[in-house]
Amino acid sequence: MAIDAMPSRGMASRNPPNAGSALLGKLVYNLWDLKDRSGRLAEYRSLSKSQWMPAAQLEALQLARLNSMTDYAFRHSDYYRNTWPAAPRFERLSELATLPLTRKADVRVHRDALVSGEFPRDELVTAKTGGSTGAALELFFDTVCQEKRNAASMRSDEWSGWQPGMLVAALWGSPPVPQTLKEKFRNALHDRVFYLDTMCLDDRSMRDFAAQIERRRPGGLFGHAHSLFVFAGFVEKSGIRVEPFKSIVATSMMLLETERIVIERVFGCRVSNRYGCEEVGLIASECGQPGGMHINSEHVIVEIVRNDGSPAAPGEQGQIVVTDLLNHGMPLVRYAIEDVASWSAVPCACGRTAPRLERLVGRVADFLVRRDGAMVAGVSLVEKTLTAIPGVDQLQIVQSRIDGFELNCVPSGAYGESSAHALTAALVDAFGSGIDVQINLMDRIPQEKNSKYRFAICRVNTGGGSR
Repeated sequence: MAIDAMPSRGMASRNPPNAGSALLGKLVYNLWDLKDRSGRLAEYRSLSKSQWMPAAQLEALQLARLNSMTDYAFRHSDYYRNTWPAAPRFERLSELATLPLTRKADVRVHRDALVSGEFPRDELVTAKTGGSTGAALELFFDTVCQEKRNAASMRSDEWSGWQPGMLVAALWGSPPVPQTLKEKFRNALHDRVFYLDTMCLDDRSMRDFAAQIERRRPGGLFGHAHSLFVFAGFVEKSGIRVEPFKSIVATSMMLLETERIVIERVFGCRVSNRYGCEEVGLIASECGQPGGMHINSEHVIVEIVRNDGSPAAPGEQGQIVVTDLLNHGMPLVRYAIEDVASWSAVPCACGRTAPRLERLVGRVADFLVRRDGAMVAGVSLVEKTLTAIPGVDQLQIVQSRIDGFELNCVPSGAYGESSAHALTAALVDAFGSGIDVQINLMDRIPQEKNSKYRFAICRVNTGGGSR
């Protein structure tokens, strides 16, 4: 998933006064952490060392933290006390698979029972996530967990070329807006980020954002993967010159290889992909070497399992199951995240020993279904189609019934009747003859309510409820 070569445009032309600004930002970043006594930078320094641990030592660290977390969960969470016969004690990480899965429906129904009884509710950080289904989950985190998660993001940022205190331009939906004087002061000197709200992603907002980038010269660019692609396409088509960034981080949704190529070409910088979720924070990140994303092993344990619950072999697709080793506020043990991925079997050339996800295939909800019941990875089909068919810039596949599909297509100048025939043929090849394919040409792929994009949507009831 990573690319091993930097684009041809160099970094030498970046305006030198930014170096002083970055040093000031880094100084303020460190002083602010000392003031808050958050421990974020201490954890960051610890993670910077542990990333080079031998694999056996890293697994021993995980095992110790796993036993501590499951013991805590049994003592303080009614849900686990009612689910497990006793507090588990593991000798090997593989024994974790003996525990039952915790599913999103469990979190939704048993939210209060999952929350630790040790914390007053008003001392916990709260968040909501709706995901792709629109069914919201309310989540709770202790503050120590939150600061350690921030430290993991800092390490991932560093892998991408980011440094603490660097000014960052971000594309995000409904971004935080500083209101009080303290919040404005913090954003100017500590957070050092300015936003393009992706809930209003149009030519005017993107042109204004590009002007801000030219004026303020941030070192980093961050945002939803597809929003970065849309912005890159606008910059390129508009003939706007943007100097190369030092760091670009794509997150929050699938980064298609076709989109990565465009982003890197336009902004002259390698894109670093990362994977996580609101429930457990950062799960995996690219380090700069090709072949996958390293697991944030100090903070989470990741399993990839087959439908029967057995562990998937390297290269074999399976569902991701995550155990959070940090959050005492609302422990999540063997949480089925409803994403599909595969392990890499190749050691990383960077020297880090944490296992790598070879490929994210997509969410369970993004899998389309054939008439014989076989599942088709919608994101993979979209990526293959974009690569093979001229004239198609963006594509979204919506399966409304078992034999009915809508293709929301953003065409390029090369789009024509042959493109439409090729799109239909690709669907017939994947799902068989006799299907109905409707192609809708549009300027942009529609966003979800959370400002993200979905490349494949299945609305077929497969017997397990609405997807």
